[in-house]
Amino acid sequence: MFLNSLVKKNLAQLFFLLAITQVSSQENDSIAQHFLMNIEIRPRAEYTSNYILSPNDSLDPYFYITQRNRISMQYARQKWFVKSDLQEIHLWDQNNESSKVGSINFYQLFFETKFKSINFRLGRQSLLLDNGRLFSDAPWAQQGRAHEGIRIMKSSAHYSNDFLFLFTRNYSTEFEPVYSPVASNKYKYLLVNNFNYTTNKGFSFNSLNAVDFLENANSGQLYARATTGGRVEFKTKHWYYTLNSYLQFGQNAKAQKLFAYYFQPEIKLSLPKSTWRLGAEIISGSNSHLSNDQSGDFDVLYGVTWKFNGNMNVFTRFPNDVSGKGLINPYLFTTIPLNTKLSVRSDFHLFYTQYPLENNSGQDISKFLGFENDISLKYIPIKELEINYAFSFYQSTDSMKYLPKIQDENKLAVWSYLMISYSFNAVNFKRKN
Repeated sequence: MFLNSLVKKNLAQLFFLLAITQVSSQENDSIAQHFLMNIEIRPRAEYTSNYILSPNDSLDPYFYITQRNRISMQYARQKWFVKSDLQEIHLWDQNNESSKVGSINFYQLFFETKFKSINFRLGRQSLLLDNGRLFSDAPWAQQGRAHEGIRIMKSSAHYSNDFLFLFTRNYSTEFEPVYSPVASNKYKYLLVNNFNYTTNKGFSFNSLNAVDFLENANSGQLYARATTGGRVEFKTKHWYYTLNSYLQFGQNAKAQKLFAYYFQPEIKLSLPKSTWRLGAEIISGSNSHLSNDQSGDFDVLYGVTWKFNGNMNVFTRFPNDVSGKGLINPYLFTTIPLNTKLSVRSDFHLFYTQYPLENNSGQDISKFLGFENDISLKYIPIKELEINYAFSFYQSTDSMKYLPKIQDENKLAVWSYLMISYSFNAVNFKRKN
């Protein structure tokens, strides 16, 4: 009953927006019209052993399948368009012999219009800023990640500048929050400015500033946290250099006074038959000398972690997954195209805490947490079909027994997946009157 009412409510919203566009299109028939409907079917099977990854919290080893079914529609005119992405996420696991619905939701549902040289976008929308470290649309996740609010955009040949005002509200709890595109957002309100400048000589600069207002779970009081910084990059024919850095200050949701930082230097070498990326991430934590009302824990906000800290997501929730001790992650990524349709990639990570963990006796232990290797294959036989396979393993040290991720630090932790994505345009209609 609830499922039917939810679908009817969401579809009613969609048809209402499409009706608005149809009425507007009849007012001015001299403008080109474009209606596009894309359908995506994306099943993925995953296997884990010896470490904790949602939705598994007890069984080992664990095997489950998820599938995303998404219908994307957009109706465009010269100065505005409406876009909607309605998705249903299905899952099967070894606790359930039959399938169940993880979520039915709109990944995106927004209206965008243009006034002079400025675009305004209103509604639920994905958000990918810069390299995705702090704000990402989370494309690998079945549910993706989206935000609700208004986005103001202005761009030219060499620069772009975005302002965003975003908010969260009480969302339905009928489905599992882990499969919602918005339920993982931690802020009550969020202000963002993103500025990008690019030259014709291989140099670019990106500045990102955000203030999120966090609500204390006990008192309901709001605390303001600011994140400011940016990234510079320089490209030549074969080499690429970049430095990403941010400061974070204000107060966190625990009302602690916050001062934290993030650095990511990287170099990349592109050869005819391979690409090599060498870099490191430094995510600050809290040392033992800080008082209880202070914190040095950097929060990576609303980006993705697997892209930077390993496919297995051993370290994805900061500061919880490192017990507030920070993370230092040197890495080496290698991509080798075997032919025009098939490529292989290897990601190698070393993991250290910035400050030592303590054992049960209160003594400092080794900062070295272990290493991870991710081997993945990407095969695109035709334009509409993409097949991805990956096998990853994490070798722990004794220090990992004090972090809540690896079940047995003396054994190898394993994760593997096979994902098939089939996407095609069901309707692609253009008309000029």
